[in-house]
Parts: sequence; structure tokens; C-alpha cells
Amino acid sequence: MNRSTIAALDIGSSKVCCVIAHVGKDKKVKIVGYGYNASSGIKNGIVTDINQATISVCSAVEDAEQKANEGIDGIILNVSGEKTSSALHSAEISLRKNKPISDIDLNKLQAKGVGRINVENNELIHCLFTNYRVDKGDEVKDPLNIYGEELAVNILLGMYPQIQYRNLSSVVEAAHLGVDNRILTAYASGLSCLVEDEREYGATIIDIGGGTTSMATFRSGYPVAFSTLPVGGINITRDITQGLTTSFEHAEDLKIRCGCAFGVSRDQYESINVYPLGEEDDSSIRQMHRSDLIKIIAPRVEEIFELVGKKLDAHGLKNKQNHRVVLTGGCSMLPGIRDVAALILDKQVRLGGPRNLPGISEKLYNNPVFSTAIGMLLFAANNSERKPQKIITRSNNEGGKLSKIFSWIRQNS
Repeated sequence: MNRSTIAALDIGSSKVCCVIAHVGKDKKVKIVGYGYNASSGIKNGIVTDINQATISVCSAVEDAEQKANEGIDGIILNVSGEKTSSALHSAEISLRKNKPISDIDLNKLQAKGVGRINVENNELIHCLFTNYRVDKGDEVKDPLNIYGEELAVNILLGMYPQIQYRNLSSVVEAAHLGVDNRILTAYASGLSCLVEDEREYGATIIDIGGGTTSMATFRSGYPVAFSTLPVGGINITRDITQGLTTSFEHAEDLKIRCGCAFGVSRDQYESINVYPLGEEDDSSIRQMHRSDLIKIIAPRVEEIFELVGKKLDAHGLKNKQNHRVVLTGGCSMLPGIRDVAALILDKQVRLGGPRNLPGISEKLYNNPVFSTAIGMLLFAANNSERKPQKIITRSNNEGGKLSKIFSWIRQNS
């Protein structure tokens, strides 16, 4: 066949999205169908109800299969949640004198770097070789045929708790699907939204979803850090629900139609209609000022970016003025959110949607709701990631017979 079929399954706290595409020998991706619906059984990126989450997945997949007029057996799965983490390792080797760097040297370096990775009860989602250095010099993207005495590389690990991943994979299995590949949510969004110069000179993609805010920082063309915050658009909706004593559905509608990340003077003169909780007829409508709604939304938006700022600070990026920020995800469509982000983070901020896949439909192009799914397709079509053959998933002092004997002695002495 001149093409292969791939499918991306984006499981989020507020929506499940499945996108099916064909990939040609030239690695060009053509979307042939997609399905999209509200999710259930997922909270802050974590599975809380296997059955409800499975129903949401099956509905999105079936819709995509019908539009594509073909079935799928395997998917690329996105991974997100509060416990998403990353770690940066390094490896180096001595080079042969009077001979340029060859594939043998690269294989030797990579083998040394991934020889015995300890992820301590985490699922290893990514193992990325982020840059090379020859003789401790500047970063080199392709060290082949360069002469030197020493070759080093950085290795970025993207991790997720094993027990939480087990629940996520159980949902996929219950939907009678296999996992062909996996990718962290923000990494996928970065691939679809960031332009080449942003990935090269330094940018952080911030994907503000329903239950989580996922972050991936790129520099020199590679991701260098991953992290996730347990807060997103659903938290704003819940604040409105409690603040205005209305239903979750009506609060979500108010957020989308009338919400804003900051207030202006005219908001106190604009009226909005609010249905009290449990009362849906027009006779029970209460009229309030739009400013009352925005006073509920604004503090939560500010909190999200204050937490983002702490993450950037932890990665040494908060005070780098030339480091850009790109917002995507469903909640990034909230009016005024870009201005609040720029003010709190003190950085250049733009809104982003999937733009790195030519020829996609108008509904998908630059639509931040589909940023992750489109990035997953790009990742699958161009993936050359090398996973280690041996992964240590427990602490070094756990699991041995001798340690179990000593543990029993301590407990019974």
C-alpha cells in the first residue's frame, strides 16, 4: 500500500476527540475523519470511572470511523494529568582519535544513555535525545562527520504514574483498541501550534484544557521540560456555579457567551440572565451585571498563570524576556486571557491553534480544541524516538529478597 492509517485519541477532562488520517510514503498526513464529544469519567486528566470513560471513547471513535468510512484497531494515546513529570539526564563517551563521528558512535552514546533508566513507579512515555555537544562546546543538531574527543547528549524523560496509566490503558482496552504510541498532551500541542522559530529560540506551549493545564518548553528545536497543573476551564465553570448558584451547564454557557478574563467599566452596565439552581423556566430568571460574572472568573484565571509562572521559574525561564508563551486548548478562547497571561508572566504571549498540518479542514485549522489531536498525528508520522530496552520502575532498595527479609525482621522485632 502507498499509505498507512493512523488514529489519534485525545482523552481529556472535558472532551474526547478521535482523528483518523492517512500517511503517505512521503509522510504527508491527510485527515479522513474525526469524532468529538463531551467526556465523562475523567477528572483533572485522571480516570475516575472506567465505564463512563469507555462510553465517551467509543462514541468519539465510532463517529470518526463513520466519517472516515473505515475501522481502526490501534491509536496514538495522549497522556496528561497532575503527576506528569520530566527529568533531564545526560551521557557522554570518548571518541576515536583521527576519525569523525559515525553512526557507531551515536549508537554507543544512545545505548549508554538509556542503559539503565530508573523511572521509579512511573510509566516512561518519552525518552528524547534533545541535543548533542562535541568537546563541551555549543549544541550540535547533527554531530555526524564532526571530529572531536568527546561526545555528549541530553536525554529528556517524560513520565506518568504507572497506576494512573494503567487505568487509562484499561479504558482503551475496554473500547477494543490497542495503543500503538503515546505522547504527552503539551508535547503534541507544541508540535501542532509552535512555529519553527519558536521551537528553535525558546517557547513554552500552555494547553489550558478542561481539568488540567499542560506545559511543554521547547528550545533549540527540542522539548526540554514537561509539567502539568491540576486546574483548567472546568474550575472556572465550577466557580461560576457556586458564585451564582446555578447549574454547571448554565455556568458553562455563561462562561462561553459572556465571560472574560478581566473586567472593564462598561461591564457593570451590561446585564446577564441567570437561572437559579434547579429552576429552568423563564419566570425564575435573575438579572445580574456582567461584572459580577467576571469578578468570579478573573481570580481563577490569574491563579492559573501564577502557577504557570512558578513552573517557568522552576525551569529557569521566568526571567528570560525573549522566551515566548503560546496559549492553546479550549479555555484559551476565553476573551482577554492572552492579556492576563502577558501581564502576569511578563512575556510575549500569543494564541495558538493547529497550523503545522497543511490541507486540514477549516473547522480544524487553528482551532485550539484540536491542537493536541493534530499534534499527535504529526508525532506518529515523523516519530523516531528510541525507547530503552531495560527500564527500572522501582527504587533501588525495593523488591529484592534480602530487603524483604530485613523488612520482616524490623516489623517483628
